[in-house]
Amino acid sequence: MPSPASLAAGQYYAHPRNLFWTAVAEAVGVPASAPYRRRCADLRRAGIALWDVLAECRRAGSSDSAISPRGRRVRDIARLLRAHPTIRFVLLNGAFAAGIFRREIAPRLGRRIESLRVVCLPSTSPAAAAVSRTEKLRRWRRALERALGPRSRDAVTSCKIRCRRRRS
Repeated sequence: MPSPASLAAGQYYAHPRNLFWTAVAEAVGVPASAPYRRRCADLRRAGIALWDVLAECRRAGSSDSAISPRGRRVRDIARLLRAHPTIRFVLLNGAFAAGIFRREIAPRLGRRIESLRVVCLPSTSPAAAAVSRTEKLRRWRRALERALGPRSRDAVTSCKIRCRRRRS
């Protein structure tokens, strides 16, 4: 889920120390400092869809560990993948997103899961300090290079934050 900084800005990965935009900048070819609309447009042109695994949740603070299992609604990614059969890669930003995907989304995919390459990447959040900045960027760059190989323009991108932060 977006951080309080992202929710306040109405932008994904708005915290100044989050590495997401730095990680995709090289692969997509847009400066991480470019205006948000331009970064989103460049993601779309590169064939990258940006979605949260959760549509909404209750959480105190910004940590994924603070997300309450009650009041949490998983995003219908299975429907997105059925509607867009050209999507071949799912890159998950951190262990929390990977766990939600593995436990709650993948079982709904049926045979569609067989046509996907699902990669759990280190979280780009500054709070996730177990992996160094250099290593995070290296892993993200490698995964994006594999995913963007022959670039597909058929993916759909959603860069609007479509979640509501509920207070516990």
